[in-house]
Amino acid sequence: MEIRVWMDNWQMQCCGEPFAVGDEVSWTLRDPDTEWLESVLGSESAGGVDKAEEHHGGIGDGGTSTVGIVTSIHAVRCRYAPPPGGAETVLGPVPGSGTLDAIRFADGWTPDRGELEFAGYLVRLKIDEDVRPE
Repeated sequence: MEIRVWMDNWQMQCCGEPFAVGDEVSWTLRDPDTEWLESVLGSESAGGVDKAEEHHGGIGDGGTSTVGIVTSIHAVRCRYAPPPGGAETVLGPVPGSGTLDAIRFADGWTPDRGELEFAGYLVRLKIDEDVRPE
């Protein structure tokens, strides 16, 4: 079975371990912030995200330790701007600006592309069905 996992850029930059397609990883997974993901990826892509990776705790009993094999990695980039009617100093993802680029290796420092800023990774993990995260 495969699941799709969101990993924030800052989580990886802070204390994440680089990984590549084919690597076995052991991550703590939690429910994703679907509202934020929809603003970046759109509702169709965001709806397919099963879990989010969490390095920093603070999720109580909401996290599940999961081991899996990385089968694909996509770098996610989007534009940021003040929301309509919002303060100029508060930036959020511009709806519809998200892009996904297939990559083979993730270290947290994927470069921006012009106005498209690196936001995180969308990772597909192959996991044993007996240890599927709840």
